[in-house]
Amino acid sequence: MLTAELAPLDVETLRQDFPILGRVVRGKPLVYLDNAATTQKPQQVIDAISRYYSETNSNVHRGVHYLSEQATLQYEGARRRVAKFLNAESAHEIIFTRGTTEAINLVAASFGRKFLREGDEVILTEMEHHSNIVPWQMACDASGATLRVVPINDEGELLMDQFRQMLNPRTKLVAAVHLSNALGTINPAAEIIELAHAAGARVLIDGAQAVSHLPVDVRALDADFYVFSGHKIFGPTGIGVLYGKTELLESMPPYQGGGDMIRSVSFQRTTYNDIPYKFEAGTPHIAGAIGLAAALDYVEGVGLERIAAWEHELLEYGTELLQNIPGLRLIGTARQKSSVLSFVLESAHPHDIGTIIDSQGVAIRTGHHCAEPVMHRFGVPATARASVAFYNTRQELEVLASAIHNVNQLFS
Repeated sequence: MLTAELAPLDVETLRQDFPILGRVVRGKPLVYLDNAATTQKPQQVIDAISRYYSETNSNVHRGVHYLSEQATLQYEGARRRVAKFLNAESAHEIIFTRGTTEAINLVAASFGRKFLREGDEVILTEMEHHSNIVPWQMACDASGATLRVVPINDEGELLMDQFRQMLNPRTKLVAAVHLSNALGTINPAAEIIELAHAAGARVLIDGAQAVSHLPVDVRALDADFYVFSGHKIFGPTGIGVLYGKTELLESMPPYQGGGDMIRSVSFQRTTYNDIPYKFEAGTPHIAGAIGLAAALDYVEGVGLERIAAWEHELLEYGTELLQNIPGLRLIGTARQKSSVLSFVLESAHPHDIGTIIDSQGVAIRTGHHCAEPVMHRFGVPATARASVAFYNTRQELEVLASAIHNVNQLFS
């Protein structure tokens, strides 16, 4: 519930900032409940991207002319904005990537090449997104390291006692999701990091889902690496962030070669640039970084604590509505949870659910959500997933519940 200290969100006013939320889809007002896949963009972000392309479009770092100087100022300003958002010690600890997936691949390839050896161990959790599984499988295949997996219980919570038992001197890295895209579970990131550090391991936290729902302080967490995507936090697609501690990033080899990541190049020898540029080969997504900075300004203007409080109300209300639908089973009922309502129906396959309720203008996600091990754990081929953002309303959840009732009636 909203506390006395937090002023409630004026959701209807905030919705006016998002042009797409006024759309009519299939003859019905759009009910957008696919926020875990991607969030919608406020006009402020759209305008920031448009201004860059219409007023200062130029390449960064290389030019001495006015447009290049302005573009560089905005791009590096965006880096400082991200550092402030995460409470990083320095903007040099912020590397721009194409998204969470590339950020994890960067760490897996670079950290893996430098530090993983045969006999070492990498620990993941059973609720990881494929993007935090496959790169580590590749790194283990290349190094001879072993992949180990922390199981989850029937509620979708990590079995922390087993995690403690798995940690040992061979553990070199732990990679864990902060907030599960398939279950909504909020993992105890600070405890995971503390335990791993006590065992001498480094930790990467996948924050793709968390950053738009929870305040994140990488120094308070003591995370070695923290990654997220712009499009999950009301920013553009194709831009993401890797935060890494300075000493780690400086010790790691480049992920890709090309322009801007070098100091000098000859056919005999290449010397590499300082961080973060050592990991940013080629022309970056300049407009994406600028749009991301605008998105972070917007989110912090609304207030992450206020967002979390309202979304908790939505989650509780949505849970109550869905639990009253005959034949519906919620997948993921963790005590610490946010934003995600995953479910299956006895009467219909998730793909049929999604298709039918789309006719009512309701957008949800169906499938394995790039988390096939989660589906295997719960014995289902797929789930239907409604995921909320702060611009969603109780009335929209009622439309969702009514549409699911219609599915039940149709298939029974």
